[in-house]
Amino acid sequence: MADLPARLLAAARRRLERTGGVLEGSIGLNAPTDDERRAIIGITGIYRPEGVKRLTVSLAALDAAIPGGLLQALGGRIRDRAAERAAEEAARKDLLATPSRHAGTPWFSDWLAAMSSDGTLTRLIRRGDGHLVRQACAVLDLLPASFVPLPVLAEAATGDTKALGRGSPLATLVLRALTLRTPGEPERMSSRRESDEGANEERSGRDHEHAPRELWESAGVILDDLASQVLVLNLRTLGDTVVSRWLNDAAAHGIPFRLTLQQQVEYEIMPDVEEIFVCENPAVLRAAAAELGTTSAALICTEGIPSAACHKLLMGCPRPRWRADFDWTGLRILASARLRHGAIAWRMGAADYSAGLELGESTPLTGSPAVSLWDPALAGRMAAAGRAVMEERLIPVLLSDLTRTR
Repeated sequence: MADLPARLLAAARRRLERTGGVLEGSIGLNAPTDDERRAIIGITGIYRPEGVKRLTVSLAALDAAIPGGLLQALGGRIRDRAAERAAEEAARKDLLATPSRHAGTPWFSDWLAAMSSDGTLTRLIRRGDGHLVRQACAVLDLLPASFVPLPVLAEAATGDTKALGRGSPLATLVLRALTLRTPGEPERMSSRRESDEGANEERSGRDHEHAPRELWESAGVILDDLASQVLVLNLRTLGDTVVSRWLNDAAAHGIPFRLTLQQQVEYEIMPDVEEIFVCENPAVLRAAAAELGTTSAALICTEGIPSAACHKLLMGCPRPRWRADFDWTGLRILASARLRHGAIAWRMGAADYSAGLELGESTPLTGSPAVSLWDPALAGRMAAAGRAVMEERLIPVLLSDLTRTR
C-alpha cells in the first residue's frame, strides 16, 4: 500500500512504546486530513465520510495492512518506555540508598531529596552518570578534613586527582551538598545586604567570586593555600621565622597584615597575645588600624565566612572574642565559632542588636532564621524586628572595646 501518513505512524509508535511493543488496542487521529482518512479507509475497509472529527484503527489491522508488518515500518525497534521507567526507578532507589557515614543527617538527606525532586538524579541516570552520585558520597565521607588539598581529596575518593576540578559534574554535586552542610552559605553568597557605609557591593562581589572556595574550606579542603588568607592587626608572635618577624613588624607599626595558609604551613606561627578579637567586616579592622594603630588589641577579620587560614591561625590563639553581622548568617558564623574555637560572643547580644537598630534604617533580614544559644533573646528580637544590622554601624563601640583591653 502507499506510504502511511506520518501522523498515523507516530501515533502507532507512541502506543507501542507505552505497551512494550504489544500489538493490542487502537490508535486515533483527531481532525484527520483527507489523506489520513483515505489511508484508514484502505486499512479497515470501512468508509469514513469527509469532515469526520476523529478516526480510529486497531494496531492489529494496521500491522496486517503493512507489507513486513508495523514494526518494520517503524524501523524495526521500539522503545519499551515502561521498562525504561522501571529501570530508572530502580537506579534512583539504588543511588538514594548509597551507603554513607552521613546517612540520616539532615543536610545529607536534604541533598539526596533535592536531587531526586528536581530531576538531577534522572538526568544523571539517563546520561549514564549515576556513578557520580556514589563518587560524591565517597568524597563527602572524607569530609570534614583537616586542610587537605583538593587534588589529594579527589584522588583518595575517586582515584583521579582532577575529578573535583572547577566546574566538573562531580564538584558541582559535592558543592551542592556542602551548601546544605553549611547553613547560611546560599544567602551570604547570593545577596550580601547593603551596609550603613555602602560597603555591601564590594563584599557581595567577593562572596560570589570565592563562593566555591569558601564552601570547600568550610569542610577543611584547600583549593589554593596561597589564596586562603586571613587579615590581622597587631598579632604579635613568638619565634624568629621570617613570617613571625613580618607579623611583629606589622604589629609594631599598627599595620594590617594578610597571612596566607601557605605561610602558616611552611612556618610555624605561635601567637603571643593574651586576648584576641574577631570581626567579620574589613571596615572594622580598617578603622582600628586608622584610629587606634598600635594601641588596638589583636584583631582578626574573617571577611565573611572564615577561611581555612583563619581557622588554622585560631588553633594557636586564646579563646577569641567573636562577632559578626546581625543577620541570620552572622548568627550561624558565631555558633560555628563557639563549637570550633570556644569563641566568646563579642557585642552579639540582644541589647547590642537593639542599640544598633536604633541608630538608623536597616535592610530587611533575609534567608532562613537561626538560633542564638549564647543569648536566646537575640534571635527572637531579630525575627520580631525583621531587620539586619551590619557590623560597621557598631564601629565606635567596638573600637572602645579594642582600646580598653590593650
